[in-house]
Amino acid sequence: MELVAFLGNDKETWGQVNGLINRGEWEKIIVVKSKTAEDYDSPKESDLVIVDTSKPLLELKEELITKLKTKLSGFDAHVSIASGTGKEHMALISALLTIPVGIRLVVFTKNGVETIN
Repeated sequence: MELVAFLGNDKETWGQVNGLINRGEWEKIIVVKSKTAEDYDSPKESDLVIVDTSKPLLELKEELITKLKTKLSGFDAHVSIASGTGKEHMALISALLTIPVGIRLVVFTKNGVETIN
């Protein structure tokens, strides 16, 4: 299973992303982060994809397609959008579906990693 987690500038949500990374059994972890989220370090080995979130939505989507299509190896990915903004989430989801990759939304709860769709 591959995890694609968006990491926004909202540091209070970084714990949710770290919980998923630490508690899930992932074959590959891809952390997509804003270039302004400079001080984040993933708790496990992961591919970091740094994007310019100041771009308009469609440009951000194209940047994500270019940077993600070579990193994804499966037909689907577990996706976390617990961090970031609506624009960033829309760009990520649209990029993954365009690649094409199926998505399964995941969240870290008191019960562990749960798929929510």
